Amino acid sequence: MKLRKYSIPWNSIRFKLILGLFAVMIPLISLLIYDNFYAIKVIHNQVAESNKNMISLYMSQIDKELENTDTYLSRLALTDDNFKLMSYTNNEDDYYLAQFRLSKRISEDVLMSKNTDSVFIYNAKRDSLIEGFNEGSTFAEREKVRDYIRNTLKSNSGAPTKGWSVKKIDKEYYLFRILKVDNVYVGAWISAKKILIPLKLINLGENGASMLITDSGEPMITSKLINDEKIDLNHDLQNYYLTGKNNNYLTVGEKSAKGDFKLIALIPNEEILEKLPFLQRVAAFIAVGAVLLLPICLIFLRNVLLVPLKRILKAMKRIHEGNLDFRIERYNTSDEFIMVNETFNKMIDQIHDLRISVYEEQLSKQKMELQHLQLQVNPHFFLNSLNIIYSLAQTKKYELIQEMTLSLVKYFRYMFRSNMELVFLKEELQHVKNYIHIQKLRFPNSLTYEIEAEENLLEVQVPPLVVQNFVENSVKYGVTLDESIHISVKVINYVYQQKQFMKIIISDTGRGFPDDILQELRAGHRLASNEGKHIGVWNVQRRLELLYGQEASIKFFNNENSKGAFVEILLPVKQID
Repeated sequence: MKLRKYSIPWNSIRFKLILGLFAVMIPLISLLIYDNFYAIKVIHNQVAESNKNMISLYMSQIDKELENTDTYLSRLALTDDNFKLMSYTNNEDDYYLAQFRLSKRISEDVLMSKNTDSVFIYNAKRDSLIEGFNEGSTFAEREKVRDYIRNTLKSNSGAPTKGWSVKKIDKEYYLFRILKVDNVYVGAWISAKKILIPLKLINLGENGASMLITDSGEPMITSKLINDEKIDLNHDLQNYYLTGKNNNYLTVGEKSAKGDFKLIALIPNEEILEKLPFLQRVAAFIAVGAVLLLPICLIFLRNVLLVPLKRILKAMKRIHEGNLDFRIERYNTSDEFIMVNETFNKMIDQIHDLRISVYEEQLSKQKMELQHLQLQVNPHFFLNSLNIIYSLAQTKKYELIQEMTLSLVKYFRYMFRSNMELVFLKEELQHVKNYIHIQKLRFPNSLTYEIEAEENLLEVQVPPLVVQNFVENSVKYGVTLDESIHISVKVINYVYQQKQFMKIIISDTGRGFPDDILQELRAGHRLASNEGKHIGVWNVQRRLELLYGQEASIKFFNNENSKGAFVEILLPVKQID
């Protein structure tokens, strides 16, 4: 199926009306939409800034607590005599006494920090661990953290010794801070759940949430919200951003200065936009109403103005295509269009009658011109034929005179037939053979030829003298007493765009077309001079134009591989009216 090519009617009334309507409506709607989006952006900025300040405040408090714990651990490792004794003594009594004192101290000191779950000291050489716990952690939790400390520090595999680091133990997240002095480690750990307890006081709406995440964007607390809404937590937290399935969550956060974790807040858009001013909602309603009203206006314009215009344009297009029988049917429309339609139909009736008269006159003129073109006889050929007969008579070659006379009779009978508009291809080719036979009498041993045609084309009608004209040119410009040529005529089937054509190829081994003549022929210029030279080519071109219009074509070449001229004629295989 062939796709219809569509072009925009830039200069039509329909296009200008629609363009004008859009030119008025679109800026107004765009302004309202822009105002609405601008208000949303302003509110996003305000809410993001407010929550960013709050998150930063909470993160500062968390970092301050971590820094205090960090300072405590450093002071304990550097200044406590029992810690030093525990590090280097080999006396068992001294070691256990120092261990007892340190255990008592850290158990008392850990209670001073509400956020720290535990402070511990581990001697990797002796595999001894002392701990001080705060309230809130369960026995099971202490046991799994204790196992992690022993397994990690004993083998010194992945032991965090720089800053606070996040570790996942049995699906739970903890913050660890560990210092190492010789073979003794001192550290503290905090449950992520405990840090988030104060954040629950933040009002982020029913569907909002605040949480700690790792530097890689993994939440420390299992949240169904993250998976259900497809929240992306791997963004830079310098500015706020929108995330979620429909970008319906505003996200702000702050990175910890003490550890490899971040604190973020997820605020649902519905909570933010509830604070939009009433005027913004009215503006949005007006914009939506204008968008809905625009198709109604277009439909009204279409029915009142564009459809009647389209009917008139359709009629004009059909008339332009040559269908003078087309008329605009009566239908309900405005009085102005009814008058235009009736006037148009009456005018086309008059044009139709006038065109029939003009067309008949043109047919008569074309028929007369075609007959005149077909009756043109090359005077040089006629005189040369008489000279040949005279020469043969002087030499008393009566058989050749008879043969020449009989060939000329056939030649001129073909030329002066009463019905010369169309002939069968086989008749045209037979005439060409007769013409070449005459020329062979004139130029003995200087001319050879071959004529081939596909069988199914022999009964196809073609204009007379189409092939003979070009064969005559080959003889006229290629044959001399000193040089011989070979003339070839081939007629084959050719299909182009699902239409049947015949391709007639006429070639010779002569000198070919001069470059200037070849350029003129390809340009379609008439080459007939005052002496009548080249009139045969123009004669053929003109007759094909009268009979076939643009469906027939003639192409001129010079053979590339061998010398000589090459003419290709393309004719449609159809019945001509």
